[in-house]
Amino acid sequence: MAFGDDDTPSLPLNEDKDPSASPSNPTRSLPTEADGAASIESITHKIQESLSVSKRHRFWETQPVGQFKDLGDASLPEGPIEQPITLSDVRPDTYTLPALYEWSTCDVDNDATAAEVYTLLANNYVEDDDNMFRFNYSKEFLRWALRPPGYFKAWHIGVRVKANKKLVAFITGVPARIRAGNEVVRMAEVNFLCVHKKLRSKRLAPVLIKEVTRRVHREDMWQAAYTAGVVLPTPIATCQYWHRSLNPKKLIDVGFSRLGARMTMSRTIRLYKLPPLPATPGFRNMEFRDVPAVTALLRDYLSRFVVAPDLDEKDVEHWLLPREDVVDSFLVESPDSHEITDFCSFYTLPSLILNNATYSNLKAAYSFYNVATKTPLLQLMNDALIVAKQKGYDVFNALDVMENESFLKDLKFGPGDGMLHYYLYNYRLKHALKPSELGLVLL
Repeated sequence: MAFGDDDTPSLPLNEDKDPSASPSNPTRSLPTEADGAASIESITHKIQESLSVSKRHRFWETQPVGQFKDLGDASLPEGPIEQPITLSDVRPDTYTLPALYEWSTCDVDNDATAAEVYTLLANNYVEDDDNMFRFNYSKEFLRWALRPPGYFKAWHIGVRVKANKKLVAFITGVPARIRAGNEVVRMAEVNFLCVHKKLRSKRLAPVLIKEVTRRVHREDMWQAAYTAGVVLPTPIATCQYWHRSLNPKKLIDVGFSRLGARMTMSRTIRLYKLPPLPATPGFRNMEFRDVPAVTALLRDYLSRFVVAPDLDEKDVEHWLLPREDVVDSFLVESPDSHEITDFCSFYTLPSLILNNATYSNLKAAYSFYNVATKTPLLQLMNDALIVAKQKGYDVFNALDVMENESFLKDLKFGPGDGMLHYYLYNYRLKHALKPSELGLVLL
């Protein structure tokens, strides 16, 4: 979430075709392993070296976000950068749009509106750099993503053409409790900034960002979390997506991945072959009766990380109870004691395959939250791969956050070709985080 002025460039938060501008990244696997993620300091230095002074982040330098110039300054306090103003001082009316457009609150419970949002995103949202894949969020996924406990319908913001009411732009926020260090902070998670391709010159993006910020402030919230594939002032962490092939022939046929040197298709298929059934005794689908046990597992596990969500049972019920083709969750129940000892989950985010005569859809699973206490994490995640393969997924994606790095190479994940940067708005951490210190997955 960020302010934007009319004289600033459109802010690159999930609007352009760069797939890594979204928390869920369809970047393709590479045949060889990429170098490890560079430190934020070195990335920043390279970016600043390549820019003239006049083109540096003038807008972001005016905002309550961590600044590049402050990197390494231990004297700055951790916590809010600016204190909240009184609610009566928050602008009460909406920002002004160009004359041909009007604001619209998008009720995703309404089938017609959900279909409009789906169509806008399916035709204009995040694509990879070669215009081969575009995210294809389902209506069911959008309803799940945008209606967590305590959500505000007013934070689902659209822009329509006055003359024909066509939806041409969109941005959303949802409320969350995120723990940063020892402090639990009420924040907005901002996502789905999308402007119709034909209107990218109309400067709608900055106004959308200002408007969602205003509406968040009206609810007495002053911090936010978001991600981007570009370096802005200043990431709290820089992460990388890794991809595990489940249907290697299809992935190669559509150009998502390439046949390795000295590899045939048959050898590649054998390389990625998985057992037919999970190996762990007591591995089963999560059910409603498991919510208290899963909540306890997750809360204990997430307490290890510097930044992580503060989840209660209502959150776990919403985010992690299985929903067909939206989110899958599995756990390990001890056959003897019936104790819930381990948990894994992934969400479903397919991509449209563009300009391919044979295939139109790529079914991708994204690792969500995983907790291993009795079962080795490597074994637990191999079981997750097996059930994803059983369910017809083509690829399984995972960020190198939390303890994920410990299983990626052993389970034959390959590194993606983009980096994902996490940001906090109006909240400073003293030190940038390693991916392994981050316990937060944003959709």
